[in-house]
Amino acid sequence: MTTALQSRPKGRTPRLITIARILLAALGGVSVYFSYEPHGIAAAGVAGIMLFYLALAPWPAVGADSVGLPTAKRGALFGFAHGFCAYVLLLPWVGEFVGALPWIALSVTLALWSILTGIFGILVARWRWGFIAFAFVYSAVEFLLSSFPFGGFSWVRLAWGQINGPLANLAPWGGPALITFATVLLGSSLAALVLVLIDQKLKNLTVAVPAAATSAVVLSVAVLTGLSINSSGPTTGEVTVAAVQGNVPRMGLDFNAQRRAVLVNHVNVTRELGASGEQPDLVFWPENSSDVNPFRDREARDLITAAVHAVDAPVLVGTLTKDEVGDRNTAVVFDPVTGAGDIHHKRFLQPFGEWMPMRDFFRIFSSYVDMAGDFKPGDGDGTVHMADHVVGVATCYEVAFDAAYRDAVKAGAEILTTPTNNATFGFTDMTYQQLAMSRIRALETDRAVVVAATSGVSAIVHPDGTVSQHTEIFQPGYLVEKLPLRDSVTFAVRYGRIVQWLLALGGAGVMLAAGVGARRGYASNGNAKPLSTGRQNNDN
Repeated sequence: MTTALQSRPKGRTPRLITIARILLAALGGVSVYFSYEPHGIAAAGVAGIMLFYLALAPWPAVGADSVGLPTAKRGALFGFAHGFCAYVLLLPWVGEFVGALPWIALSVTLALWSILTGIFGILVARWRWGFIAFAFVYSAVEFLLSSFPFGGFSWVRLAWGQINGPLANLAPWGGPALITFATVLLGSSLAALVLVLIDQKLKNLTVAVPAAATSAVVLSVAVLTGLSINSSGPTTGEVTVAAVQGNVPRMGLDFNAQRRAVLVNHVNVTRELGASGEQPDLVFWPENSSDVNPFRDREARDLITAAVHAVDAPVLVGTLTKDEVGDRNTAVVFDPVTGAGDIHHKRFLQPFGEWMPMRDFFRIFSSYVDMAGDFKPGDGDGTVHMADHVVGVATCYEVAFDAAYRDAVKAGAEILTTPTNNATFGFTDMTYQQLAMSRIRALETDRAVVVAATSGVSAIVHPDGTVSQHTEIFQPGYLVEKLPLRDSVTFAVRYGRIVQWLLALGGAGVMLAAGVGARRGYASNGNAKPLSTGRQNNDN
């Protein structure tokens, strides 16, 4: 007897299923993008991972033949589609003034890491409790993406999109790494439940119950953890801070040509602050607020000194300096009594911006590489002393790196600041994405964070991650507020690196086990396609 399944044209259903899976993975990437600021829909990040896992997981049987087992080769395709759709939407600011090529190239490069997530996600999704294993796989790949090459690109970590949701409450216990793990675990657990509901088989209770329990535990722990955040815990005092946003004369890559005008802008706004009657204890200027080196230019030094005396408080000034090592991106404390004091040389430099790896090679593709700097990293602990207070500093790009603020807090920082220059990125989402990182860091370290930007957004962030004040983009102004000082050291500050390594090593172990299992299946089944399972005609 010829059944409908047998009469169906060969290959048609597998191709349709493959297309459906690609669309699910891509839609998952789009959904993940909407979790990041300025959209900030935390649930979209969880939903995006759920869709991605649904694209990777076996589907219930269709007719008399199972077409639910995609190959690892397909997993690579699904992973790339997911990653590229997320990153290409997240990073248009990269090409704001240099064209689409760097933006697309970076998106493609980052999506190559997602191929690993897709391949091993396919393999572990076949396991009974693969939704748990998948969270380890994702964490391991994100660790690699955030570390290699050229120091990695931590900007796209999944955790940043959870700042407005309950999972951000996990920051004091494991930082961004734990938030990412929890987000993936929740999303993949929900996907496993969806598949069980579709299949409606009693035997799948062995999956449904753990999946439901995992989802409930992740959410419950996150919510309960949030109840203790920013408690009346260790507060050593209060300090009145001010963030100065002087603005720039115009947008574009010719920022350096405007440097003296930018300095004058910050001096003028600081004088307005001094005349306002406000009495800040500490004042923060942005990165590049004085790209005229005050140690080599007397006029710049005099302008800064006048501004410092106008507010009668120590001012942290972002400038450029040069020493025996080379050019530095530097933050310098200027005190109204003692003059120039502590300095922070930026430790984590932005590749392709502040320094150019493989300059001769990349010059083949774009002449813009010659606009990249040749700055040298600092080696301090990330702190400066302003009056009687220890301040932790993470300049712009540094805020994406775990060690920046953790080292500062370990060195005694009572309050933190993120001086930044976003002028070269116009009205794009970049500044909002970066602000979300400062908010996560506030939660992670139990510290208030003062964000001072040349052109915006400047903001006051409390230890619970909330923003009490902020400026608008390309509008001069200042923010003043009294903030708590803390001497606590959270679990994430003390042991966050170990948490990240354990999650990454767990993921590496899972990937190894999945790869070995697939190879053994290949050897025993004589399958013509390594890292594939299922029937020969199962091409989905």
